[in-house]
Amino acid sequence: MQIELETTAAPTRIQRLKALTDATHERLDTRIMAADPFASRERYALFLAVQHHFHADVDPLYLDPRLNRIVPDLPSRVRLEALRQDIADVTGSPPAVLTAGTDGLRIPAALGWLYVAEGSNLGAAFLLKQAARLGLSEEFGARHLAGHPAGRGLHWRTFVAAFNGFEMSEVEETEMAEGAKSAFRRVHALVDEIFV
Repeated sequence: MQIELETTAAPTRIQRLKALTDATHERLDTRIMAADPFASRERYALFLAVQHHFHADVDPLYLDPRLNRIVPDLPSRVRLEALRQDIADVTGSPPAVLTAGTDGLRIPAALGWLYVAEGSNLGAAFLLKQAARLGLSEEFGARHLAGHPAGRGLHWRTFVAAFNGFEMSEVEETEMAEGAKSAFRRVHALVDEIFV
């Protein structure tokens, strides 16, 4: 009699990162929904302000040559300019120019921040539906929530494949998880500050 042993594949880097950051991410999602950002255009403008600060923070990472060697097509993923146009649409005024808060990050921590930014784009389909109830769309006021022309799923899978495909030590993975947690905490702090 032959006994077959069931083998399970080891979790990928992105699965490990998700597991390490789930609690921090869940707290942020709960806080954002409690702020009711889609109750009115005024509330949505506050949400845009939060997004503006965060995307200004991560914007330089998309042009970093070190990160572009790891994740191809990073510059095409930038959403800061679309976000600035959304703010102008909704408020009638151009937003202030913000400086990045991610200067000097080592590659693992920077990848953690990118994971948060790219993951938020995957979840933006739900937010776009909420924005539509306020009369906003991918052409007006909610450009930064638009999916990639190739589709959100494919865009995310391309990112994940690159993310999982390079060598990284256990120590570096821990640093990457701390970078992601820092990014989630940054957005949480912005929500607390802006949604008063």
